[in-house]
This record gives sequence, C-alpha cells and structure tokens, in this order.
Amino acid sequence: MLFGAIEAGGTKFVCAVSDKELTILERVSIPTTVPEETMAEVFAFFDKHDVVSIGVGSFGPIDVNKKSKTYGYVTTTPKKVGLTIIS
Repeated sequence: MLFGAIEAGGTKFVCAVSDKELTILERVSIPTTVPEETMAEVFAFFDKHDVVSIGVGSFGPIDVNKKSKTYGYVTTTPKKVGLTIIS
C-alpha cells in the first residue's frame, strides 16, 4: 500500500510517495510554472506509483465542496493562481 503527498507551493510543488510505515520511497521537487505544465509533471510522477490516496498541503485554502463551482480550486491567496486540484 502506497500513499502520496503534495505540498503545493507558489514556487514549487513537492511530491512524495511513502509505504504504509510512512517511509518516503521517492520525492521530487517540481517548479511551479503555469498550471498545465506543473500539473502535467505532478500527474506524471504519480502515474508511476499505485497510490491509494494523496494528501495535499496548499499555499491557500482549497475548496473541497464537491457541489461548489470552484471545487478543487485554491480560493483565496495573495498569489496569482489558476490551478485546479483533481481528486
């Protein structure tokens, strides 16, 4: 069983995969550019692993209400963003 983690920052995304004992097996740092580029690299990293879940830490609050029109978006932050987190 593998778990994923994302620290979504304004300058970089740190992605990691751990085993059930939370030992980190792989970790990457991806520069934050435009959403399409950054998220493509995030997806490419996790596509290599069979994770059961991914935890996300973000530089701003993420709308987690699935019924909201801004579901998956960073809602309020001083940084210019347009990224969407897909679950």
